[in-house]
Amino acid sequence: MPDLLNLQTLIAAATSGSFAAAAKRLGISPAMVGRRIQALEQEYGVKLIERTTRTQRLTEVGSRFLVKANRIIDELEELNDISRPDAEAMSGRLRLSAPTTLGIKRLAPVMAELAERHPALSVELNLSDRNVDLVAEGYDLAIRIGELKPSSLIARRVGSYHFVCCASPAYLDRFSVPERPEDLRLGRCILNLNLVPRDEWPFETKDGESFTVGVRGNIEIDNGEALRMAALAGAGIIYVPVDLVAEDIADGRLVEVLAGWRKLVLPIHAIHPSRRFVPGRIGAVIETIARGLRD
Repeated sequence: MPDLLNLQTLIAAATSGSFAAAAKRLGISPAMVGRRIQALEQEYGVKLIERTTRTQRLTEVGSRFLVKANRIIDELEELNDISRPDAEAMSGRLRLSAPTTLGIKRLAPVMAELAERHPALSVELNLSDRNVDLVAEGYDLAIRIGELKPSSLIARRVGSYHFVCCASPAYLDRFSVPERPEDLRLGRCILNLNLVPRDEWPFETKDGESFTVGVRGNIEIDNGEALRMAALAGAGIIYVPVDLVAEDIADGRLVEVLAGWRKLVLPIHAIHPSRRFVPGRIGAVIETIARGLRD
């Protein structure tokens, strides 16, 4: 019977693309990754991974072996769920990817709640505004903002992401408060590179009519916190997620503008790879995230 750690290491190496990436995922050294895979190869007398100084690939036998290894791990997950049907007994490890601002402002408190309620559950939260490849990079779950493209991934909507326009009191003293979205053309805007297009800001009237306003500015930023800091410094008006600036608005450091017009609202989805068996802890974590976003 192969060592389960060795099987998990093979899966990590095969899906990560390198021993170094697998080591980072598993929290061990690249040398340990190599030793575990070598142990499997010696136990079964086959070559599983061909490596050069620059590349690695599964052998033909390695590809078939990987399918079986995944099946064994799935079966063990299913046995664990059968033996612990109560979600209150969650355990194991789960890798989660999420966008930066949402992760800092909303998901970090959810992770704290999970850690408190489920001390045997280990959740690794990686924050990045790029869409990771769940399978290739070994993630169990990802949170995505915006409409999803068709794929084999399983998705569940867990919340909504609201945007707001705001600026510092100092900026508004200098350039006046815009009364209508069209007034944005007369002021300075800090362009959010995460919006596509960056210079067309979407609005909606109270009657549900959608329209965009062309804006301009000499600062373009792709990071939420940097957008916030530039606005606090008086550089212009920003169009950003409410989560990013809610405390600043509440404390008067930033002032909401154009409150009478609806802004962008994007869906938030939790997605995970399509598998024959989905561990119960993934469903339980998704439910906890959905509840946290509602709260």
